[in-house]
Amino acid sequence: MESITTTFLGTSGSIPQKGRNFFSAVVSFSGSNLLFDCPEGTQRQLMQSKISLMRISHVFISHMHADHFLGLFGWIATMTLNQRREPLVIFSPRGGKQKIERILREVVRPSFPIEFKEIKTGVLLKAKTFSVKAFPLKHEIACYGFVFKENDKVGEFNRKKAEKLGIPAGPAYAKLVKGKTITIKGKTITKKDVMDYSKKRVGRKIVVVTDTRPIKATITNSKDADLLIHETTFLDEHKDKAIEALHSTTTEVADLAKKAKVKKLVAVHFSARINDTKEISKQVKKIFPNIIVAKDFDEIKL
Repeated sequence: MESITTTFLGTSGSIPQKGRNFFSAVVSFSGSNLLFDCPEGTQRQLMQSKISLMRISHVFISHMHADHFLGLFGWIATMTLNQRREPLVIFSPRGGKQKIERILREVVRPSFPIEFKEIKTGVLLKAKTFSVKAFPLKHEIACYGFVFKENDKVGEFNRKKAEKLGIPAGPAYAKLVKGKTITIKGKTITKKDVMDYSKKRVGRKIVVVTDTRPIKATITNSKDADLLIHETTFLDEHKDKAIEALHSTTTEVADLAKKAKVKKLVAVHFSARINDTKEISKQVKKIFPNIIVAKDFDEIKL
């Protein structure tokens, strides 16, 4: 089974810290590298990671605050200098395309096509082996969380079953796997006749949640997720500031993870006022024990 790798390019909140860039992450799977948020410094973080800055295929901008999209322009300029030709798809909330294009016109003429897509609730990207959907969060402006979901595996083709039915190896196998019906010696054979459904498996799920107050939609969309990456901007003692700034606290995030029954929680997007991230882990573990307080360049494989 191919692994899904999440690389954290940055883990800080709205102010970068020594050793921490603004939050952004890349999910790599099945030949695709998906970038979630692109703050200032992203290209430099990519250069220090295992991911080529030229090989990002899609970008998902959660919202149009500067610390979540300003890195696009220097990165696009560098890729242009390196003569990138492959297209790039940028998803952003309503109005994002106009803002990004306006700045691009002033700084660079890309050497490659850029396709802009507006984020709306529901499925944004449907690839051969995975999908990405969005759901609205609660912040000062339109802001979205993202659900990366590997396609469910319905089962495996059973060659022995096919051979017993007298089906010749080759195109007939492919037709059956695609759900088509074939006829062998007057007998009709369908996909269910050659599948081993005991090998079915629910696809892995990663949820990325940035700036928001805790909301029910996060619990619903994170249900049974393998990985919930959630902003943990404030400690419990700063809950008043979290409410004012429309962010979340450690205990609030832990409670979400517990209710959603996620397998693992990753805390990111920390306020610069948090000097010791061990306190984040300590507070969260009172409610939800399986937590990782992410550091820049951490990798998590599923």
